[in-house]
Amino acid sequence: MWLGRSYLARIQKRGIGPGTISLLPDALLMPLRRDGLDPVTELTARQAEEPVSKVPLPFGMDAWVVTGHDAVKAVLGSTDGFSNDFTHLAGNAGVVEEQHPGGLGFSDPPVHTRLRRILTPEFTMRRLRRLTPRIDALVEERLDAMEAADGPVDLVEAFALPIPSLTICELLGVPYEDRNDFQQLAMERFDLFGGATAPFGAMSASMSYFRDVVKKQRENPGDGLLGMIVKEHGDSVGDDELAGLADGVLTGGFETTASMLALGSLVLLQDPDAFARIAHDEAAAATFVEEALRYLTVVQLAFPRFAREDVEIAGVLIPKGDMVLCSLSGANRDAAFTPDGGRFDAHRKASGHLAFGYGIHRCIGAELARMELRAAFPALVRRFPEMRLAVPAEELAFRKLSIVYGVESLPVRLRG
Repeated sequence: MWLGRSYLARIQKRGIGPGTISLLPDALLMPLRRDGLDPVTELTARQAEEPVSKVPLPFGMDAWVVTGHDAVKAVLGSTDGFSNDFTHLAGNAGVVEEQHPGGLGFSDPPVHTRLRRILTPEFTMRRLRRLTPRIDALVEERLDAMEAADGPVDLVEAFALPIPSLTICELLGVPYEDRNDFQQLAMERFDLFGGATAPFGAMSASMSYFRDVVKKQRENPGDGLLGMIVKEHGDSVGDDELAGLADGVLTGGFETTASMLALGSLVLLQDPDAFARIAHDEAAAATFVEEALRYLTVVQLAFPRFAREDVEIAGVLIPKGDMVLCSLSGANRDAAFTPDGGRFDAHRKASGHLAFGYGIHRCIGAELARMELRAAFPALVRRFPEMRLAVPAEELAFRKLSIVYGVESLPVRLRG
């Protein structure tokens, strides 16, 4: 999303209309394209021939696309060699400092270290376990609503979107009466094609909303993440900073998990063995989730990195100041990492995948996402053992040029 925003902003400044993301070089857009659930063949070929490749960009910038598993880990794991600081985008890619999204993704140590230290206690398994009963209840509520429906059901709308959005509401402490607006706000954050200013407007609305929530939490702190931070850190965390952290949790934890729930359900519908195995076997369900995370890798690109100095990655010299884009989907399919990685295998022990990133910027909500996926998939197949697609698989519409990959809708028949 940041990529489309930054370049659309620069392009619009030059007087070109908002639907111009296609003006970006094909080599840069290629990691965002897929053929169904698979990365396009060009990405596989690039990975085999040139796992670190240069892409000249408009407006005097150079970028490097990294696709090999080891090379991606080397970039993501090097805070000395690479920076995530938002000011690199503000200075080079046509956005301004006021558009800083806050949170962890666009910050370096020591700022990142301080913010992560504030958030980490709220994402320990001990603290997250308090959400387990509520996640289970949310899943059952959605399944009840689906069971009461007449005719085919869209799993995206009825299942995949509500579960993570309502889970984040619980995590943050969002008032119940605000939850419909919250879900809409979350979805608008990922609209790359609503015009060049649409994502910025959604970001601004989101920050404004969270500032209001923070204000209420200051007055009466609750038991959610925001309230706990207010109780434990007081005024040492500013309102804008706290709103930015909340917005980062929304951005990182909603659409990603929703896409995993939808695409993972599609995998289950196409793999009867996996469908049957996970219904009553917790270990099989956990194995399925890890392989689905690797195979699907819904977050296709990591946050951009900028070389702090001349850095050599996989034998290639990346000059100081150049932008580096790491293909997580390419890395997780790399044959050097996992043989036959282009095939889904529900029995595969998919350890070491990069679906949540790597290094200090690895997704802080990884365990929460796993909790949701491990609860939702088995409950779905237990409740609807005869579930099947309501349309031919080839008619499904997938997102195009999306940082977070997904399917637009997933119509299913719940009964035979």
